[in-house]
Amino acid sequence: MDFRFNFDIDENENSEADTHFLLLGSPKCKQEPVEQSRKTADAGVDSIPRPGAAKHQDEAPKTKHCVKAAKEHIIPGDLNKILENKVMETVLDLYHVKVSVLEMTCSGDADSEGIVSKSVSSHSDLIPGVYEGGLKIWECTFDLMDYFSEAEIQFTNKTVLDLGCGAGLLGIVALKGKAERVHFQDYNSTVIEEITLPNVVANCVNEGISGKDRKTSKPPAKRPKKAEGSPDVLTKCRFFSGEWSEVTQLLLSSNKPFSKYDIILTSETIYNPDYYSALHDTLAQLLDKNGHVYLASKVHYFGVGGGIYLFQKFIEERNVFRTSIIKTIDQGLQRCIMEMAFKDSS
Repeated sequence: MDFRFNFDIDENENSEADTHFLLLGSPKCKQEPVEQSRKTADAGVDSIPRPGAAKHQDEAPKTKHCVKAAKEHIIPGDLNKILENKVMETVLDLYHVKVSVLEMTCSGDADSEGIVSKSVSSHSDLIPGVYEGGLKIWECTFDLMDYFSEAEIQFTNKTVLDLGCGAGLLGIVALKGKAERVHFQDYNSTVIEEITLPNVVANCVNEGISGKDRKTSKPPAKRPKKAEGSPDVLTKCRFFSGEWSEVTQLLLSSNKPFSKYDIILTSETIYNPDYYSALHDTLAQLLDKNGHVYLASKVHYFGVGGGIYLFQKFIEERNVFRTSIIKTIDQGLQRCIMEMAFKDSS
């Protein structure tokens, strides 16, 4: 078992791309472009270029997209297996599986969906219906993490959903903030098993849960050679893959006890207006009546037309949630954080 850390990382290196895409999908198969443009209207180019990105996206062929069934991932009894052969780097003060190494080593059963090989071979961060970007950490994730610290958001004893989790960093911050329960969801099962779950173990089992401020809680100087410390934190966690509507139905129809979430966290999942209805319904069904959603997004997504204000207008027309833009980030491409709650909540 080889569990290695690489600390010589430029923290900004992890923001090599700037949007996180989770395909929400409809209940029916439909045609989608192989790679949607993720450019912003004000810039006209990717905010951080992706090496080898498709040059002729408008000429991309069509691919058929069908519903991806939901699956709950069982946590292995031997936690060392989760960390086996993983090389870790640091993202701010959190451990994260080094994706460039994963891309070179992930194959066979570990890449059962084929998303790693297909993403590498196509130089694409998005293959609709196949790979939804969960291997990357996107810019607005860091915006939300910063906001949690600035606004002193309290996770103590809260139930939290990291929706479209990818690396799971938002949920990990909630765990470190002593959340009572944290669930993680990503479109791809490979992301959950090869990225999210190892990150949770590396940050929370080896270090234990800390209530300290995120910016003052540093990774240990010595790397753990195995999963040490209390694994009890994993009893607080559940891990799901599949489309949002499918995961919602799995949760609501499960024989396992389920209570709705006090807090739902999601980052850059409103790029395409076609999927706003699915997102709205997911939030409406899973959020506690007095719960809050924290959503981070670009102001506008060039090429697909989505963005924070268009989504806010959609929400207002549905008349279920009240919304508030609680932070605007003007550095580089303009981004926002929105807070949502039910209109009839206290």
